[in-house]
Amino acid sequence: MRTIGLMSGTSLDGVDAAYVETDGERIGRFGRSLTIPYPPALRRDLRALLDAAPALHAEGRLAGHPALLDCAERLTERHAEAVIALGTGADLIGFHGQTILHRPAAHPGQRGHTWQIGDPGLLARRTGIEVVHDFRSADVAAGGQGAPLVPVFHRVLAEALPKPVAILNLGGVANVTWIGRDGGLIAFDTGPANGPLDDWVRRSIGQDYDRDGLLAGAGEPDEAVLGRLIAHPYLAAPPPKSLDRLDFDGALRASGAGDLSPADGAATLAAFCAVCVGAAARHFPEPPLQWLVAGGGRRNPALMRTLSGVLDAPVRPVEIAGWDGDALEAQAFGVLAARVARDLPLTFPGTTGVPHPMTGGRRVPALA
Repeated sequence: MRTIGLMSGTSLDGVDAAYVETDGERIGRFGRSLTIPYPPALRRDLRALLDAAPALHAEGRLAGHPALLDCAERLTERHAEAVIALGTGADLIGFHGQTILHRPAAHPGQRGHTWQIGDPGLLARRTGIEVVHDFRSADVAAGGQGAPLVPVFHRVLAEALPKPVAILNLGGVANVTWIGRDGGLIAFDTGPANGPLDDWVRRSIGQDYDRDGLLAGAGEPDEAVLGRLIAHPYLAAPPPKSLDRLDFDGALRASGAGDLSPADGAATLAAFCAVCVGAAARHFPEPPLQWLVAGGGRRNPALMRTLSGVLDAPVRPVEIAGWDGDALEAQAFGVLAARVARDLPLTFPGTTGVPHPMTGGRRVPALA
C-alpha cells in the first residue's frame, strides 16, 4: 500500500509527514518526508490546552470544549498542508493527531483514558485520501497503556540488525523498544526528555530549544536536584508503563531546579533524561548490543554524551543503521495504517501490557 504517516509529538513543534510503501509487515520503500512547523500561536494554544486538559477531563468538559475544537481544526489544517506538500499519491493516511491527555490505567481492572485531537473527516476532505486514526483507544479500553505504538515498526526496521538492540526515541517524552534475539518486544516510556528541557530553555533564555546542546554543555548537573528527581517512583516501576508529557511537572517544580542558572538547569535536565534511560535498561532481559537513538534529542551533543556515560553499550544516532531519525515516527504511522487496513495487531503484551495482541484504529473513507 502507498501510505503517508503523520506524527505530531509531545514536543509540540509541528507535524512530520513521510511516504512509505508497505504491507504493514515489510517495507517496500521509503519516499519523501518533511516537517511543517506549527505557528507560534498554535504551539502556545496547544500547550495551554495540555495544561487545562486534566481539569477539563475531571469536570467532564473535555469533549466539545471550544478551545479544543479550535486547536483541532487548526492543527488538522497543518496536517493537510503536510500531505499536500509531500506531493505523493497515497492510498492511506496514518493520522495520529495531537495527544492532549494520556492517563492509562495504573492498576489492572482500572479504566484508562487517552485523547488525541484532530479531525480525520476534515483531513480526508482536504486531501481526498482515506484516513486511519484513533490508534490507541482499543488498547486502552482492553487495559493496555496505549503507548508506545511504534515498537512493531521498529521490529520491521531492525530485522537485519544483530540483537538484542535498543531503539530510543528522544521526543518530549523518551520511549525505548528492546528487541530480543527471537524478535521479542519490550517497550515503554523511560521518562522526560526534550519536553522539560525545551520548556526550561524557553523560560530561561527565550529560545525554543537548546540548539546544538550549547546551554547544557556549558553547565554542570546539580546533584541535589538530580537526586530529588531520581527518587520519582516512576523510575522504579516495572513496565508496561507510559507517561503524559506533564506527569513530571510537579516533581520538577518541587526539585529546586528553578533556582539553578540557565546552563546548570539545562545540564541537570539532560542528566535526568539520561538517568531515566539508564534505569529503564534494568528492565531488559539481556543488555542490548547497541542503542540507536531517534528523535530531536539525538541532535543534542550534550545529551548524547551524557547518555554514553550512563549506558554500557554504544549510543549512536539511528542514521548509523541507514534510518531517517527525523522521519521515523511519521514512517511508523504509515506502516501502522497499513496494519489497520489488514487487521494486523498494533500492540502486544510486552509493549503496552495489553492481555493479548490487539488490533485497533478507525478508518474514514476518502471524501471529495
